[in-house]
Amino acid sequence: MPYVIAGPCIDVMDRSCVDECPVDCIYEGARKLYISPVECIDCGACEPVCPVEAISQDRAVDPDQETHVEDNARFFDEILPGRDEPLGSPGGAMGIGAVGVDTEMVAKHEADG
Repeated sequence: MPYVIAGPCIDVMDRSCVDECPVDCIYEGARKLYISPVECIDCGACEPVCPVEAISQDRAVDPDQETHVEDNARFFDEILPGRDEPLGSPGGAMGIGAVGVDTEMVAKHEADG
């Protein structure tokens, strides 16, 4: 079960989880971070350091955040705006840097406040 990052990360992106991830599987969109379900090794190092408690195992996500499980996978499996092909499994976030775009669901999410 890979870990996923849910809605509380939108427009926060603290990145503490990125520093803790031993396999560099946390990718940066424009408004949210995403965990590669293929690259995640289920170590759980990211979960306790998230200041907004946005990270959990994919089958332990709060019911009101379940749409983020599929959306997290879409970040890697679907063609994102401005890209020619899906991100797929690039083998590490540091190698590609910030992706700079989000899934449609996150892009359309209304800002709090």
